[in-house]
Amino acid sequence: MSQLVPVEELFKGRHFDQEIVVLCVCWYLSFKLSSRDLAAIMREHGLAMAHTTILRWVQHYTPEFEKRWKRYARPVGGSWRMDETHVKVRGEWMYLYRAVDKVGQTVEFHLSRRRDRNAAKTFLRKAMRNQGVPTKITLDAYAASHRAIADLKKSGELPRHVQVRTSKYLNNRVEQDHRRIKQRLRPMLGLKSFRTAAVVISGIERAEKIKKAQFTISKRGGPTASMPDIWRVALAV
Repeated sequence: MSQLVPVEELFKGRHFDQEIVVLCVCWYLSFKLSSRDLAAIMREHGLAMAHTTILRWVQHYTPEFEKRWKRYARPVGGSWRMDETHVKVRGEWMYLYRAVDKVGQTVEFHLSRRRDRNAAKTFLRKAMRNQGVPTKITLDAYAASHRAIADLKKSGELPRHVQVRTSKYLNNRVEQDHRRIKQRLRPMLGLKSFRTAAVVISGIERAEKIKKAQFTISKRGGPTASMPDIWRVALAV
């Protein structure tokens, strides 16, 4: 992990206090609000800001916040359910590869311009790099994903003893989990670029992992800590 910038430096020179920035970013990523909705809520509390300001904060701070959350990540299970769904970016369909373990914990995600063997291999490499080697992988019937796993086994990147199976019933868990992300994306009224989409989806996935208690930070924040309280503790260096 790259060295973390002191949290005071992250917000140096900002017009708004760091607590306002953190609150807007975590609410935007966590709830079904458009940036205009959130700006209106802030105005109701006496804080006049443009919705574009909130979008700039999300783009700037989400990668930095992600580095800090990684310090508290819990390991996931070894039985993965892998699937892909589609999201619209600048009027074009892109593909979001995702996996959860057997209890629904998020394993990994990857946004791709294509739905093919190479995209599936990129996703699996990323998942194994961050979560280790699985014991089982459950797929749907899409042939490219099966060919990707065969390639990784042939190259030795994925051990041959890893069990691969196809089960619509077992993959219902990851298909249901897609809805969490897509429901949050819907109020955003379209993502304007691939980079913007990748950053925003990364932040949404992080917020969902927080809700699933995939980080140890909740204990540090206390049993009655609010969402902004937990985020502040996590972001502190």
